[in-house]
Amino acid sequence: MQLDINGLTPEQFLNEYWQKKPLVIRQGFKQFQDLLSPDEMAGLACEEMVESRRVYQKNGEWQAEFGPFDSYEHLGEQDWTLIVQALNNWVPEAEELLKCFDFIPRWRLDDVMVSYAVPGGGVGPHIDLYDVFICQGSGRRRWRVGDKGPHKEFAAHPALLHTEAFEPIIDVELLPGDILYLPPGFPHDGVTLEPSMSFSVGYRTASTKDMVSALADHLIDKDLGASQINDPDRPLSHNPGLVSEQDLARLKQQLIDTLDDNLVSEFSGRYLTQSKCELDLPEVALDFQAEDIADIISEQPLVRLGGLRCLYFANSLDSCVMYINGEQAKFSQGKTTLIQALCDQQTLSQADLADWFNDQEVMDTITEWVNAGYWYFEEVE
Repeated sequence: MQLDINGLTPEQFLNEYWQKKPLVIRQGFKQFQDLLSPDEMAGLACEEMVESRRVYQKNGEWQAEFGPFDSYEHLGEQDWTLIVQALNNWVPEAEELLKCFDFIPRWRLDDVMVSYAVPGGGVGPHIDLYDVFICQGSGRRRWRVGDKGPHKEFAAHPALLHTEAFEPIIDVELLPGDILYLPPGFPHDGVTLEPSMSFSVGYRTASTKDMVSALADHLIDKDLGASQINDPDRPLSHNPGLVSEQDLARLKQQLIDTLDDNLVSEFSGRYLTQSKCELDLPEVALDFQAEDIADIISEQPLVRLGGLRCLYFANSLDSCVMYINGEQAKFSQGKTTLIQALCDQQTLSQADLADWFNDQEVMDTITEWVNAGYWYFEEVE
């Protein structure tokens, strides 16, 4: 699968459009094929671990329901949409779609969302707070996009935040293989013209509020940030109720001193590699041995589980630190290329691990991760 951004290079796209303005990408994917069928999608939405929802209109009122679902017949043949989040956690083919957008780092990735809609189906006019590439699969959808502005939002349903009517700056019909890129803040509304599927690759970052809240928990859990202000050079105070500019500066510096690069990268690494949705992990740990890994990988490559998040930081790579599924992992010195392969590559071949087969630390760690379901062997036909 190859991406063509209207002839633009990824650098040009990032410079001209990323987080700046919407873009219609005609035939971004040539001969695009749905990543799964509507029946397979409905099957996923039956599963308890899969996050799904249905949006429809009944008597002119918007409705939203959350899965799992076991029936769709009562919805009829018009005006409803089925949505499944984190498709990349469950369908390996979604990884091929994600790779096309790897000019954006994976720490920015939210997930791949799939929607199936019948004629008239949609989720209503709304504004997203994240970047999204809406990739049209089978069928056709009409999209209207408005400009940024002070648009009034309201709850059309407790689970649906809509925006007021807007004047479109884009009014387009997407065909299979077309893509609509939307930065945050642009109101948009998609309505299905015939039974169709679309695959949305979304990128977002956490709010400062969420990050600070999680950071506070991290400081408490790790018993960090216990230092207090020292002020042996304190001048005489004439106003006991006053917090002086010097004192405010001390308070601010106390917070800044706590947030050094090591703490921020450790916290961020754990935070950013937590999956927001369930992963398709085995209920019971597998029982591979280290020697099994070396033997099997000669015929079957190791594939990273869809949705598993692995990251490393520039400031700690030389220390051989990486982060995986909310945890920190540290190797002994000299393992930087291994960490880069683990985090940058979805598939590990025998050649990728050949230098490490005699390293007990590496093989024990990889075996532990295979037994946890983080990597699995892909059968080669």
